Amino acid sequence: MLPTIALVGRPNVGKSTLFNRLTRSRAALVADFPGLTRDRHYGQAHWSGRSFLVIDTGGFEPVVKDGILREMARQTEQAIAEADLVIFLVDAREGIAAQDHIIADKLRRSGRPVLLAVNKAEGLQRERANSEFHELALGEPYPISSAHGDRVRELIDEALDTIGVPYPDDGESGDEETWDETPPPSAAAETEEASDTVADEAPAPVKVAIVGRPNVGKSTLINALLGEERVIAFDQPGTTRDSIYLDFDYRGQPYTLIDTAGVRRRGKVTETVEKFSVIKTLQAIEDANVVILLLDAQQDISEQDAHIASYILEAGRALVVGINKWDGLTADQRETIKRDFDRKLGFLSFARHLHLSALNAQGLPALMKAVLGAYEAATRKLPTPRLTRLLQQAVERQQPPRAGGGRPKLRYAHQGGSNPPIIVIHGTALASIPRSYIRYLEHFFAEAFQLEGTPLRIQFKTGNNPYVVSKR
Repeated sequence: MLPTIALVGRPNVGKSTLFNRLTRSRAALVADFPGLTRDRHYGQAHWSGRSFLVIDTGGFEPVVKDGILREMARQTEQAIAEADLVIFLVDAREGIAAQDHIIADKLRRSGRPVLLAVNKAEGLQRERANSEFHELALGEPYPISSAHGDRVRELIDEALDTIGVPYPDDGESGDEETWDETPPPSAAAETEEASDTVADEAPAPVKVAIVGRPNVGKSTLINALLGEERVIAFDQPGTTRDSIYLDFDYRGQPYTLIDTAGVRRRGKVTETVEKFSVIKTLQAIEDANVVILLLDAQQDISEQDAHIASYILEAGRALVVGINKWDGLTADQRETIKRDFDRKLGFLSFARHLHLSALNAQGLPALMKAVLGAYEAATRKLPTPRLTRLLQQAVERQQPPRAGGGRPKLRYAHQGGSNPPIIVIHGTALASIPRSYIRYLEHFFAEAFQLEGTPLRIQFKTGNNPYVVSKR
């Protein structure tokens, strides 16, 4: 099991910047705003051949008794409990604050080893940067710059030595202040060397993004699936600001759940932080294998729901629609929401839509079964001989309309990609085929292969006419 280091501190001291530097990623939102990070972020880091986990936490305000700040504090307290060592970040530019004393006392009582990192110390002499932070009584402070990488190596080497993480067998730590270009072999890779058959049998994680408007219950659904309060679920729109990646197993299949920020209408996205969150949500959709579009059964289906659905469709992602808070509706209200769905989201007819209650953990087995089914449909292999036979059947049933005195000729088909499945059709005069006939072909192939839960793409490739003499 990899050792774990938690990054803790009050808001806007540079925890997410250090997290991104250690994990060589941009997984955490970073901007000059306090309170960007609210949930726990986990990332893997590789340092001079030594591997460890890093936990990024929200701004720690342990004295707050209620509200969203209290929920953030609980997330940080959980990260401290999980960690083998805590790096406590303070701000060299702002100096020591009363809240730093409160956090220091909390960390001392935790029993975890603590290293004090004085961040934003670029350009400052070591003695000047450290001087006032000795009063926190947490040992020798380490002046660093998480933005520029100054003295970060010294800090992390000390952290890993403190918790007894060994160097590789050769004992070499390297001199350059950089991270390993490539991570060391994973346990899975080592197992593959020992037994290829074992590695081949391990299923790959299915990435599942949960998206929707603010306050529809995305984080509550994540917690219900995980069986623990892993992300903040709070009755306030906009609680989640970043995309959180969470690994878990369900009935032998590994998944990576992606909790995303609620997407508002464009006109209401005014804060820079919220614009970042929308971008991260759209990136999560692109990164996912399957998307769960979560709707609120106690609210009307809105134009914004349709916009999110359209983006998922454009991205070609497999889709399951979850209608949440279903348990609180009367029979008449349920009929109304069904009619509303058919009228406003009828273009999602390829996807299953399920009724559930994330708060009461109702409907989750059916939801996960639909997710796995959509993933399998999106990644299914479509044999070329069968595709060509089905193409001929489709044309016999309904030929493409004439255009310019002739009729397009559809000759054969093969698979051009997956997730979403892409069918490439070869022939002549294919540019004149109308959109209505393309939809007919999409529905025909989807029904023949039982591709429920995934969109399907048709691409045409027109062959050159060998009897046309080129003009030079």
